[in-house]
Amino acid sequence: MEENSELISKFSHIFIMLHYSIISNDLKRVKSFLSDEVYNYYQQLIDNNIKNKEIEMFDELNVKSIEIIEKNDLYDRYQVKVKLTSRYMDYFVDSDTLKYKRGINDHRIEKQHLLVFEKQKLNTSTNVITCPSCGANLNVNSSSVCPYCNSNIDLTGTSYKLISLQTLSF
Repeated sequence: MEENSELISKFSHIFIMLHYSIISNDLKRVKSFLSDEVYNYYQQLIDNNIKNKEIEMFDELNVKSIEIIEKNDLYDRYQVKVKLTSRYMDYFVDSDTLKYKRGINDHRIEKQHLLVFEKQKLNTSTNVITCPSCGANLNVNSSSVCPYCNSNIDLTGTSYKLISLQTLSF
């Protein structure tokens, strides 16, 4: 497992990229860092914003602090839980006129989040990994999509995926 400072940097970057992807209504940049469940949740949020002709803005976004609170070495994967404190203005604008609709756009608010990341372990001696969604054994040399459940698979084993993001406080 990587060093804490390297993980903290990666996880902060994923959090920031996710929020900027929401602003741009395009999750392509972060899709490889999100579990299918997290991706689908935020895609639905974006679809609702598009339907309502609005854009959610995260002005002056930064990570105030981030702390690893738990590391687990599980049978087939690594799991890391982090507590992240963010600060930003959170508001909506009309997607056509870019005029303010609602939310907080005059000062930054502080939020605490619990994020859970996972990374598949690769067993290069057997060239077999397990699908994180359905548990099927997959060959390392196969495609990056599970042939059984069609979930995206990180065959490189180098990327942590965000599997859960909960806002703890406002």
